Amino acid sequence: MSIYAIGDIQGCYDDLLRLLETIQFDAQYDQLWFVGDLVNRGPKSLETLRFVKSLGKSAVTVLGNHDLHLIASALHQRKPHKKDTLDPILQAHDCDELLYWLRHQPLFHNNDDFCLLHAGLPPQWDFAKTKKMALKAERVLQGKKYQEFFHVMYGDQPNKWSPCLSGMNKIRFIVNCFTRMRYCKANGQLDFKHHGAPGSQPSRLMPWFNVPTRKSADMKIIFGHWSALGYYQQHNCYAIDTGCLWGGQLTALKLGAEVQRISIDCTGI
Repeated sequence: MSIYAIGDIQGCYDDLLRLLETIQFDAQYDQLWFVGDLVNRGPKSLETLRFVKSLGKSAVTVLGNHDLHLIASALHQRKPHKKDTLDPILQAHDCDELLYWLRHQPLFHNNDDFCLLHAGLPPQWDFAKTKKMALKAERVLQGKKYQEFFHVMYGDQPNKWSPCLSGMNKIRFIVNCFTRMRYCKANGQLDFKHHGAPGSQPSRLMPWFNVPTRKSADMKIIFGHWSALGYYQQHNCYAIDTGCLWGGQLTALKLGAEVQRISIDCTGI
């Protein structure tokens, strides 16, 4: 069996099919790991969501910020953004089924060698803490109080990890780390204002994976979310959002003792 990690699709369904043809994906023998943001901004979010769901155990996807935004939009907890392309999903006959499935996807996935998440981790979390925090948030997203969380999901506070965090504030922080973070301070304080490539940020900030005290440094982490970063492979981190939506590339990583990158050019929106 081959495992391929796939970068942010965001509704670029035709590009996804071309990439799967390029890697000769066989659903009977291979597995796809999606870094999240299956939907939004691209032209075929509904087709993408249905396809990934149809793959069953041949695919794993973690949740991204656009995936959560879709659920929040369906719950009328967020006004649609003018660039959203979510209406075909929200108007589909199988919308409830698709959103139930999406809401039950994890924030974090791993095997014995690699870890998968959408955005980043605060420097205070090691592997055990990461697993624990993901499960804590997933129980809320998949549980009876999920609507309560989506009502308060949007917000940048709290922006620093503390064992004293509790309630929905704690869940919001966890979800923001897994789905939104790019930069932080050396002490782990999150910053959501700066989205550019490394080097464009104020000197007080650094990419989350460059914090010297990061306790997850021994984890091989695959993530997306950061198209301005582009492909990045250093210090056990693999960034694979290569900007398909914006006319860049859609990237697959064949995971193994040696990681192999396969990318195709995209036309973008």
